Amino acid sequence: MAGGEPGPDKTADGARGPSEPAGRAPAIRPFLLTAGRVAGGGAGPSLPVETQVVATSSGLSVLDSLAFEQRDIVAACRRPQSIAELAARLHLHLNVVRVLAEDLRTAGHLAVHVPNARTTHDISVLRRVIDGLRAVPDSRDRLRDSG
Repeated sequence: MAGGEPGPDKTADGARGPSEPAGRAPAIRPFLLTAGRVAGGGAGPSLPVETQVVATSSGLSVLDSLAFEQRDIVAACRRPQSIAELAARLHLHLNVVRVLAEDLRTAGHLAVHVPNARTTHDISVLRRVIDGLRAVPDSRDRLRDSG
């Protein structure tokens, strides 16, 4: 910038400003959110990404007393959605959402609906999904399979 003024990412002394990430914080944060856990409190396997979660009336009633990401998860689950959708919407790591959702389920704040494994692994369902996606026109109103 002219006149020796600092740029938008630098302070007056030339140091990097707040827009630059500090060290390894992004890698450490998911670890802190889950207290180092990589699976929920239950002894079973992690929740599949297609698991549907929805806030319970108990969860909504204590919404203001929940902390940070837990509050965000319960608030976002006023309508049912999958673990994957929730992670994408809240910009959280998928495993963080799995662990926190399991904690919230244990506390009675979320209802969890795990889909039938036979249906989710049925090749005919996958083929119908793929066919449906191919039938969606792109930005030029062309079907994806038509060159």
